[in-house]
Amino acid sequence: RAARSPKMMENKVFLSFTFYSTILILKMYVVAIITGQVRLRKKAFANPEDALRNGGLQFCREDPDVERCLRAHRNDMENIFPFLFLGAIYSLLDPSPAVARIHFLIFCMGRIIHTIAYLLRLRAPTRSVAYGVAQLPCFSMALQILLATTPYW
Repeated sequence: RAARSPKMMENKVFLSFTFYSTILILKMYVVAIITGQVRLRKKAFANPEDALRNGGLQFCREDPDVERCLRAHRNDMENIFPFLFLGAIYSLLDPSPAVARIHFLIFCMGRIIHTIAYLLRLRAPTRSVAYGVAQLPCFSMALQILLATTPYW
């Protein structure tokens, strides 16, 4: 069992943030794996050496399904990385553990639904609604961080 800092174990908000952040990072890895599998299935490789290994240079090409996976992954990076910063700082503000958990859960579920909607081409506006809902806790955390730090600017 890994040694744990007693101070870290006392911060229930940070532990909740760590849990949901880890879920989101694992989700990003899953999207990367799916992208690789779609590349193999569709024989659409970004690099000539990969195409040569898998049938020839004609397979060094773009594919709409691979591009969709890449867009889903890029959207994750554009949204999850800011969440990681905001959530970490927000955790230091000593918010209510229950309220913080709701923030993290809503963001996490919104991002999971967004990815599912993206990859499975679910009917609009499913993806957009998931995106918007996931942004709400981020704006809330950002506002609380700004309010807490305004006296120091």
